[in-house]
Parts: sequence; C-alpha cells; structure tokens
Amino acid sequence: MDLTELRRLKWRCRRGLLENDIVLERFLERHGADLSGAGMSAFAKLLELDDNDLRDLVSGRAEVGDPDLAAIVRLLREC
Repeated sequence: MDLTELRRLKWRCRRGLLENDIVLERFLERHGADLSGAGMSAFAKLLELDDNDLRDLVSGRAEVGDPDLAAIVRLLREC
C-alpha cells in the first residue's frame, strides 16, 4: 500500500465513537503497511459498518459471519 492509500484509509477511520477511532488508528499503525489487496478490501468493508456495529465486532459482543472479514476483526481485537 502506498502512502496516498494509507492516508485515505486513515481519513476513513475517523468515526463518531472515540473507541473506534483509537482502535482503528492503532490497527493502521501496526498493520496498515502490511495489508494486502484482500486485507485492504476487507478493512474497507468494515469501515462501511455503522459505528455501533463496528464497536460490537471489535469488542467481541458480535461475531462476523464473513471469513474474509474475520481475520481483520481478529487483528482489530488485538489492538
């Protein structure tokens, strides 16, 4: 991923819930440069979720049904 793509993702990570902002920022710091095309697509799909739905996934109150998203959610939970 190039610097421009990473900046765009960081901008999309700005959310209404501070908890989401913190987790998404940490995720990009740790894993952003290593995201593959499939990983970036999965992360972009997660960013389309409502703030509360995303928070539920990250906190473990909800599980993701899509196996492509599960790997990204697992990494987010570690952040």
